[in-house]
Amino acid sequence: MDRLDQIISEFQNNEEEVLALLVELKQRRESDISEMVKSVHQNAKEHGWWEEERLFGEIIALCHSELSEALEEHRNNRKPNEIYYRDSKNGATATWKSENFNKPEGVPIELADVIIRIFDYCGHANIDIKSAIVEKMQYNKGRPYKHGGKVI
Repeated sequence: MDRLDQIISEFQNNEEEVLALLVELKQRRESDISEMVKSVHQNAKEHGWWEEERLFGEIIALCHSELSEALEEHRNNRKPNEIYYRDSKNGATATWKSENFNKPEGVPIELADVIIRIFDYCGHANIDIKSAIVEKMQYNKGRPYKHGGKVI
């Protein structure tokens, strides 16, 4: 019996258990985004960012600024997956995290900031971003190859 036959046999013997586990994993994966939205927004509120109403345009501009910071990291020849740390006192940088070098920087961090800002707004405006992502991904699956034919 080869490995594939063994896996099939094990699946057939435990089909109900495996299916229940898959359903649980799917539900957990789908709830992760919703839980992160709640957590991000709660943290922003606790840090005073929603004491006054924020305009939608302000939120969008802040998202743009984080994307611009990601672009600047790229323009400064940082690798797409590189995270480095800044000393908050003197601005020096290091590739390791320590007591002084503790502010994370880099393309991944700036992209994370964009997502954090989006999640915060979604939490504030009660936007079910998980469902919106799923719906848009389903729509995109049916679009033609390189739809629109645009260069960029």
